[in-house]
Amino acid sequence: MSASLGGKPLALSHGSKIHVSSEVHQEVFVRVRKRDLEKLTTEVMQLRDFLPRVLNPNLMEMLHQARTAQTVKELLVQEQEQLRQKCLHLQSRLDAVQTDCQREREEKLLLREQLWQSGAELQQQADFCSGLGSATCSLLWSCSVIEDTVTHWLADGKLQAFLAVAAQTLESFVRSLDVELKTQTEDQNSKEHQFVLALAGTITNIAAVTCGRDFLSGSAHTLLDILMKLLELMKPGVFPKLKVLMLMALYNVSISVKGLKYISENPGLLPLIWTLLNDGEWEVCLHSLRLLQSLLLDEEVLLLLGSSLLDPDLQARVHHLTSSVEPSLRLAAQQTLEDLQVLQQGRGREQNSL
Repeated sequence: MSASLGGKPLALSHGSKIHVSSEVHQEVFVRVRKRDLEKLTTEVMQLRDFLPRVLNPNLMEMLHQARTAQTVKELLVQEQEQLRQKCLHLQSRLDAVQTDCQREREEKLLLREQLWQSGAELQQQADFCSGLGSATCSLLWSCSVIEDTVTHWLADGKLQAFLAVAAQTLESFVRSLDVELKTQTEDQNSKEHQFVLALAGTITNIAAVTCGRDFLSGSAHTLLDILMKLLELMKPGVFPKLKVLMLMALYNVSISVKGLKYISENPGLLPLIWTLLNDGEWEVCLHSLRLLQSLLLDEEVLLLLGSSLLDPDLQARVHHLTSSVEPSLRLAAQQTLEDLQVLQQGRGREQNSL
C-alpha cells in the first residue's frame, strides 16, 4: 500500500506506510499492522506498569543528590587545586626563608667570631690603658707630693680638666663594683685598683696644698659631691684604701673655710660619717673621726649641725671606738668624744641661761 506526501511515498517501519494528505487542514492517517499495534500496546502497558515503580520519589531524590554530589565534587576539585597551588607557593616561600635563615646563621657565626676577636682586642686595649693609666697616675701621685708641682698645675690651667676626668673615672669604677665578689676576691695589686688609688691619692695631695684646696673649694664642687656620693655607695669592708684617700681629700678641703662650708651644707655628710664609723676598717673609722673633728671646730657648722651632732647614738658610737686596740684610732675617738661633750655642755649652759 502506498501514501503520498508531496507526491512521494513515505516508508514506515515494519512495512507500514503513511498516507498524508496534500492539504494541511486535512487529518493525518497512519496505517499500522495489527500485530505491530498490539505489540506497541503491550509495550505501553508494560511501561505504564513499570515506570511508577522505577520513577519514584526516592529515585528522584537520589538523582538530585547525585547531581548535588557531582557539583560538590567539582567544587572540591577546584578547592583542592587552589590549595595545591597555595601549598606550592608556601613551599617556595619556605625554601626561600630557609635559605635566608641559613645565610643569616652563617653571617651570625661570622659576626660572633668577629665579636669575640673584637672583645679580645678590646680587653687587650683595656689592659694596656689600665696599665698606662696606673703608671701615669702613680707618677702624678708621686709628683703631687711636691707643693710646687701643684702650683705649676694650677698655673697651666689644666687641673680642671684632670679633675673632671678623675671624678668620672672614680664614679665609673665604684658603680661597677660587684660588692659580693669584690669583698672576697679584691685584688689590691690590680692595675685598675692601683689606677683609681693613684687618682684619689693625687686629688688628696692637691687638697693638701693651700692653693690646691682653695681651688677645690671654689671650682670643684662637682668633684666633692661625687666623693661624698661614692663613699656612701661603697659597702663596709670594700676598698678601704680608696675610702681612706677620699676621706683624706675631704678632710684636707675642710681645712679651707670655703671648703668646710660647702661640704657641711651637704645634707648627706653627717649620715655618711655615721655610716663610715661602723665600717669595720680602723683606718676608715680614723679618718671619719678626723673629718667629724673638723666639723666640730667651726662655729657656723655647729650652728648648722648642732642638733645632729648632739645625737646620743653618735656619741655612743664614738665612745665605742675609744676602746679600739689601734692607738691612733683610740686617741682620735677620745678627742672627738671630748669635743662632743664640750658642745653638749655649751648647749646646756645656753638653755639654762635662757
